Amino acid sequence: MPRPSLAGSRWPALASRHPSALLLAAQLLSLLVYPAIDGTRDGRLAFGALALVVVPLAVWVVRRSHSANWIAWLLAIPAIAMSALAIALQQPGFATASAVLESLLYFYAAGSLIHYMLEDHEVSADELFAAAATFTLLAWAFAYAYIVCQALFPGSFTGMVEPDRPRRWIELLHLSFSTLSGVGNGDVQAIGAPARALSMLEQFAGVGYIAAVVGRVIALTVVRHQRRTR
Repeated sequence: MPRPSLAGSRWPALASRHPSALLLAAQLLSLLVYPAIDGTRDGRLAFGALALVVVPLAVWVVRRSHSANWIAWLLAIPAIAMSALAIALQQPGFATASAVLESLLYFYAAGSLIHYMLEDHEVSADELFAAAATFTLLAWAFAYAYIVCQALFPGSFTGMVEPDRPRRWIELLHLSFSTLSGVGNGDVQAIGAPARALSMLEQFAGVGYIAAVVGRVIALTVVRHQRRTR
């Protein structure tokens, strides 16, 4: 009977020990894939299909962090259904409804990962991956919130290129990362009152996350290293 390959046996163990790493990898992979498919109908459909994979993965990470998993599934299942209908029927209303649910799901998953990182005074390798994954979850959550804001309040965002057209997903995701990290940019701007309110909330969330959560994880990592060197 043939023995399983070493690489094949490592993947289940890696998935079991570091689910946050898989979520982070999926989020970053989508960032690399999207520029190659942006601007085409088939590309947008493929990216939507990729999102159908990322959303259940986010639910899985929530489950691994010992949260109430049924809440995540309550958000994820209709989000997947709405996203599939938007892909199949090309109806903006389904895409907006899916964005609402996905934003709530990513916020919920981010909060659950924060709880996961704060529930003890030890820092595991997966919690370090979770710190990075939480940042991407928050960025995605606010980007979906921007999508909803733009759908409900046309003209909420403008940009240097074709300022009057609605902003594409990658532009709003870039705005979200820039706002959450505090880097800021002048490429895409929130000009409507609801959009500016969301932007300010994201700025507040970014500063609070880095100061409270990331600072704590770094401090506990330093303490663990000091204990080992004594």
